Amino acid sequence: MAVETVLQHWILTNFVYPFLLVFFIVFAVLEKTKVLGEDTRQLNAMVAFVIGLIFVGAIYPKIVVGNLILFLTVSLIVVFVFLLLWGFVMGEGIKMDSNPVKYASGALIFIAVAAAVLWTTGAWDNVYSFLFQRNWSKEFWTNVIFILVIVGALGAVIKTAKGK
Repeated sequence: MAVETVLQHWILTNFVYPFLLVFFIVFAVLEKTKVLGEDTRQLNAMVAFVIGLIFVGAIYPKIVVGNLILFLTVSLIVVFVFLLLWGFVMGEGIKMDSNPVKYASGALIFIAVAAAVLWTTGAWDNVYSFLFQRNWSKEFWTNVIFILVIVGALGAVIKTAKGK
């Protein structure tokens, strides 16, 4: 059985946290842009307070912002994992030169992170069955491999022709 803490109370999660989020974001934007003028800290706070209260009074905007915050946290973690793997492979700093090994390893890391996200969200089975277990799958992948072989052969011929 899950234990509910004080920070998970419904008053905090449904009213206080959304209010504080909107209040601080609106206040910071008003302070940075100086829309209401110079040295209007109290006015900016009052406007942010009223906007926060209006926001908390409506249900649908809270649901939308809650979903966006969840998406943002998951996205930040996925980007962090990608950059962590990129740092392991590339070493110090991000230097984009014309080394094909770096591009290939970057593409491989991107594919691995995308596959991990699909697997952890439970969408991997749907994607796999759509791509490989349909009536048209064998013909499609045969054509894809054939086109890739042709593109590779043309690339090799063009590269050797430029070398001469």
